[in-house]
Amino acid sequence: MPPDIVASQGAMITVYLAYAEYEKQQHYLSLQVVDGTTLYAALEQAGWLIQFDGLATWCAEMSEVTVPIAKRWHVGIYAQKQPLSYQLQPFDRIEVYRSLSADPMSQRKSKSR
Repeated sequence: MPPDIVASQGAMITVYLAYAEYEKQQHYLSLQVVDGTTLYAALEQAGWLIQFDGLATWCAEMSEVTVPIAKRWHVGIYAQKQPLSYQLQPFDRIEVYRSLSADPMSQRKSKSR
């Protein structure tokens, strides 16, 4: 891309996306976005809102929420839950969290018996 076009769009930054859809099915992606891009826009640009229907539905429901809701939140940056309006920083790692089928504490207790 010519430098004058990049300058008019803003500086580009690299971010990373990670999603463990299932225990043995992980998705990783490196993505170039314009500086100031939101978490939501990056998910959209990566094509993940088309690829993962459940994520797209969840994002549509939570797009206006500004404070992450503890147990219902499915995205974050480096294990810190962030609103979809969060502006990405260079080298941020966007993580998509799946719902757990069982509480980890109760799983450990049942394994120890």
